[in-house]
Amino acid sequence: MTASGAPISLFLADEAATIRLGEDLALALKAGDCLTLSGDLGAGKSSLARALIRATADDPGLEVPSPTFTLVQSYDIRIPVSHFDLYRLADGSELEELGFDEALQNGICLVEWPEMAQHEMPEDRIVLVLEHEGQGRRVTITAPEKKAERIERVLAIRTFLGGLGYETASRRFLTGDASLRAYEAVYPATGGRKILMDWPPLPEGPPVLDGKPYPKVAHLAENAYPFVAIADALRERGFATPEIYGVDYAQGILLIEDLGTEGVLDADGLPIAERYRESVACLARLHGMQTPQDIPAGKGQIHHVPDFDRTAMKMEARLLLDWHLPWKRGGAAAAEAERDEYLSIWDALIDQLAEAEKNLLLRDFHSPNIIWRGEKQGVQKVGLIDFQDAMIGPTSYDLASIAQDARVTIEPPLFRELMDGYLDIRRSQGGFDEASFLKSWAIMSAQRNCKLAGLWVRLLQRDGKPGYLKHMPRSLAYLHVALEHEALAPLREWCARAGIVTSES
Repeated sequence: MTASGAPISLFLADEAATIRLGEDLALALKAGDCLTLSGDLGAGKSSLARALIRATADDPGLEVPSPTFTLVQSYDIRIPVSHFDLYRLADGSELEELGFDEALQNGICLVEWPEMAQHEMPEDRIVLVLEHEGQGRRVTITAPEKKAERIERVLAIRTFLGGLGYETASRRFLTGDASLRAYEAVYPATGGRKILMDWPPLPEGPPVLDGKPYPKVAHLAENAYPFVAIADALRERGFATPEIYGVDYAQGILLIEDLGTEGVLDADGLPIAERYRESVACLARLHGMQTPQDIPAGKGQIHHVPDFDRTAMKMEARLLLDWHLPWKRGGAAAAEAERDEYLSIWDALIDQLAEAEKNLLLRDFHSPNIIWRGEKQGVQKVGLIDFQDAMIGPTSYDLASIAQDARVTIEPPLFRELMDGYLDIRRSQGGFDEASFLKSWAIMSAQRNCKLAGLWVRLLQRDGKPGYLKHMPRSLAYLHVALEHEALAPLREWCARAGIVTSES
């Protein structure tokens, strides 16, 4: 077996504890993992495997028969799982005939009685041994370092939940996102579903500007303090953000209120006009309300909301140069003069934002981060769940985020309706410079879509996430719209010469 850390040893007091471990392991395993289960008859191997499969399927009633006679049982679920029982295997060489390699390539393999094909087991497998101990069981897990870290993480979350009184709660995978956060649904015995945010601390990345890594240059939240601070500040002002039930700041684990499951898209993934209108109205109310830059956070901390400054704006806009342009040109980087001109254009555009309205902006106010609460009234209809990267900057950025949703095509009629609805509310508040705001909107829309055009490529090439590339045509179409404003003429001409947009746009 490849290098591994110290074995993980746990005492399981009863069958319920064994089932909980199986459910927790379902959150740790990924496609390509092989988990071998060893132990005497009755040690709990099948119980643990059954719990893991049902949790992965999120179906507690799923029929999970023992594969003792069939040797393998496969499940086409969230991550495909193949459950092998090799007790009756005549020879290890037969494993190939059972489709083991293919199953491991596409999903997770659970193997009971791996001793029957010991030499055919992958070197980087996770080895789990169950032994009777008193009235319960002792489980010992040995795994390669990275896989052991995943297992230790889900066990740390279980300990965190226990500290809040939810040691027996059921847990299910909820979602991951383009960042490194993941989310679980937590089901206590009473009190309704809650949401677990898994936000592990990360080592500092490579420097990208002035010796600083990307998150520091772009002012991205690197721990839970900003999330807690912004959530509390917005909720105190009447907006619908999750209540925070518990936080481990050092480990990056939060248990928060479940605001609901409905979003702003229909079953076909299309925007529901009423929900977008209400979301834009919520945004207009927020932008018309002054929010302090220094906000109390947990443990006596004060979160200073960072400025969306020149450095951050240019750093994000530079993604188009660093990632999109080489991708478009088959690997050829931008020429130095071309690069300098692009960055100079952005300096001039950012100069024009000096008089723009600035207030708290949520940063990623679009469909994945909005919960629809139709039974509520006013701004409470719109649940806000992703705001840890909030900044003080041009408020128009948030309107660009929702009116040009990065993941959903907003057709021109709805786009105009959203823009008009927002502007009507802002006019009614008084003291609103509409012309300045619309110029700011065009600049912020262009900045955001230049960033996204590079981000989709970075997710593909650096992070191995090709699915986001489907959003590229939409981002470029939105960029066309922004470039129509007269203030964007220099950027429009540069993009046309670079082949990013047509000269007619």
